[in-house]
Amino acid sequence: LSRFVMKTLVIVAHPNLETSVVNKRWVRELLSRTDKYTVHDLYKAYPDGKIDAEKEQALVESHGNLVFQFPIHWFHCPPLLQAWFDDVLTYGWAYGSKGDRIKNRKIALAVSAGIRKEDYSSEGRYRYTLEQILVPFETTFRYCQADYRSFFAFYGQEKAPGGNEEEQHAARMDELEQSARDYLHFIDSL
Repeated sequence: LSRFVMKTLVIVAHPNLETSVVNKRWVRELLSRTDKYTVHDLYKAYPDGKIDAEKEQALVESHGNLVFQFPIHWFHCPPLLQAWFDDVLTYGWAYGSKGDRIKNRKIALAVSAGIRKEDYSSEGRYRYTLEQILVPFETTFRYCQADYRSFFAFYGQEKAPGGNEEEQHAARMDELEQSARDYLHFIDSL
């Protein structure tokens, strides 16, 4: 990496970004600072699902930090992002005796979880924390000797029990607006 600070590459993997609430809001916030962030929408770039690994590798190499933004999909990532990992993080590029292209690179996740935070706990409905569910990503990045910097999350678009529906919606929108600002702070703090 050069002596000047390179832009952060944010790889967005949402199967239907236009109908998204959280991810679409985060992208809008990122696009307000194109001097600092490059937003790369995988589903827009590859509507046929065929990833150009060399193009993706060059894009990663031309940036500094790397953030993967996606909704939790069956307690994992959307399928196109998994295909991206399979196709792009190759032997000799991301790992192996000569694979050092993401070595020491700061990498983080930004995830939207449609489930409330309390459901992601040992006592909750799913018995595992979001941190535990995301361990395969952390392990992958560590295997590639990258500098994994954890994750940023927005929990629960599910309705909370009780209360006035309009008030709950307004509170959630305020929370979403705050999360967009907090997300950029998280990226800048990597």
